[in-house]
Amino acid sequence: MKKYTYSAKDSDVQGKWYVADANGAILGRLASGVASRLRGKLNPLFTPHADTGDFVVIINAEKIKLTGKKMTQKKYQHHTGYIGGLKTATAQEIMAKRPEELIRHAVKGMLPKNKLGSRLFKKLKVYTGSDHPHQAQNPEPLTF
Repeated sequence: MKKYTYSAKDSDVQGKWYVADANGAILGRLASGVASRLRGKLNPLFTPHADTGDFVVIINAEKIKLTGKKMTQKKYQHHTGYIGGLKTATAQEIMAKRPEELIRHAVKGMLPKNKLGSRLFKKLKVYTGSDHPHQAQNPEPLTF
């Protein structure tokens, strides 16, 4: 009898939809759970080089929490591409302008840094408030 390891293909996997409520959730714990679900680590067909993950919708992004003094001390940097264009902002400043960016940044850092990671990141949808346009997909609630 021949034994081999099953390798899932993208066509073998039907991605489910989940909705996670970020109300009162800790940023890192929520992000690690979402990244695991996007990657498909909980799927029995998990294959490291294939997209076996699910779609995740996160609502109430403005109600996320950070532990300790991270809200004022944690800094996020990006470069505009121009000379001297390094921009720095604290988590508190980003939370005031675009709270969904904190979650996106945390989840993206936990995904693979390659083409597969880019495809997986597109399956993440983050919204402020409790409304989202993905009701037609019948998302299941996701708790951590």
